[in-house]
Amino acid sequence: MPGTVLLLAASPMGKGCLVDAASVLPVLAAVPPAVLAGADTANVVELADPLEPQAVLTRLRAAAAAPGPLTVYVAGQLQLDRRQRLPHLALARTTPATVRYTAFPWQWFREELRLRPAGATTVLLDLHADAETWEWLRGNVLDCGPTVTVYGRVAPPPGRGRRAVAAPSYMKAMATILRSGGRPGLEQLHQMATARIAGEGETGDLVLHAPAGHSTPTTPLPTPTTPPTTLPTPTPARSDPSVGVAAADGAVGVAVADGALDGDPHADISAAVRSGRHADADALAARWEQAAVVTRGPGSEEALHWAEVRADLAMFAGDAEGSCRIWMAVAVARLDAGQPVDAPAVEAAVDRAHHQWGRIGSADRARELGPALARLRGRVPGRHEGALDHVQEQLRQLQTQG
Repeated sequence: MPGTVLLLAASPMGKGCLVDAASVLPVLAAVPPAVLAGADTANVVELADPLEPQAVLTRLRAAAAAPGPLTVYVAGQLQLDRRQRLPHLALARTTPATVRYTAFPWQWFREELRLRPAGATTVLLDLHADAETWEWLRGNVLDCGPTVTVYGRVAPPPGRGRRAVAAPSYMKAMATILRSGGRPGLEQLHQMATARIAGEGETGDLVLHAPAGHSTPTTPLPTPTTPPTTLPTPTPARSDPSVGVAAADGAVGVAVADGALDGDPHADISAAVRSGRHADADALAARWEQAAVVTRGPGSEEALHWAEVRADLAMFAGDAEGSCRIWMAVAVARLDAGQPVDAPAVEAAVDRAHHQWGRIGSADRARELGPALARLRGRVPGRHEGALDHVQEQLRQLQTQG
């Protein structure tokens, strides 16, 4: 099956630029697509210094929906937004004051890649951090979700008096190795690239190394002060045996033993969606959601994760109303759990509910859901200016149609 490769290089213009991210693209472009992907054939999409977060989101979403292996190469710099202090990939127009509106939230990588089968997605990172982001990394995890394999490095902020724009040397080293012929395994490729830049005097990097489904500590190249960070291991929810349902012929099943739902069901869910067995996919996700509710609580991250999966599955099945209802329920659950109205996961849930509401074909059904969505939009305006006005205007039009 052909692979997909997304090459993303982004850094801000002007004096805030820490790395010339786009300089790596010609080197990567010289590598055959199949070698970049580690597959027999591959389609390559390139994004050089994009201006808008939505443009990046569109390309990432399309790449994530493609069947077969996906490899994402990201070179750029990390910055925190001033309101929530969360990491973003800085884009061409990003300044310290506009991160929240002009940069790409790192959380979106997790959200867009979460439904891909475990082991089918690799993200290779060559990132630079400013001082604030480097401090954030000392106590927080930078990952792309439990089903995604991540390799790479985050370079520390430049020392005082050093204003030269850095090069994405880790990614360039990786591309140079790939151009030399052959395609070493990811672990070996990563080690070769980090060894090469360490030999050139680049030390102090935060080294990212996390195979999908495994907990692997991030480790630094030799340096006096480095962030102690560990990537989490996904843990299947424990469940009552009654949660398990036997699979019919050709349907997605789940093993139940000793009262547990075993394994990682994401691959089975994705396979069911690709083959058009949407009801089977939803049934499997619903069992995992119920198990998480029973064992972790309805407001737990695990339960909410499976609710979000079911919202996406409803979308894939063409059930815009069902998807909208689930996304609204997720948003309310997060708010009830005390999450702020501008938390990325809350905003994303409301944005997706809004989007699905606009795709409901029945005017009666849309009119029924409209007031609840308007109330939710009033609490969570999101990043898109005029979102509440849009809901209210559409609702007025629907009411006149009735």
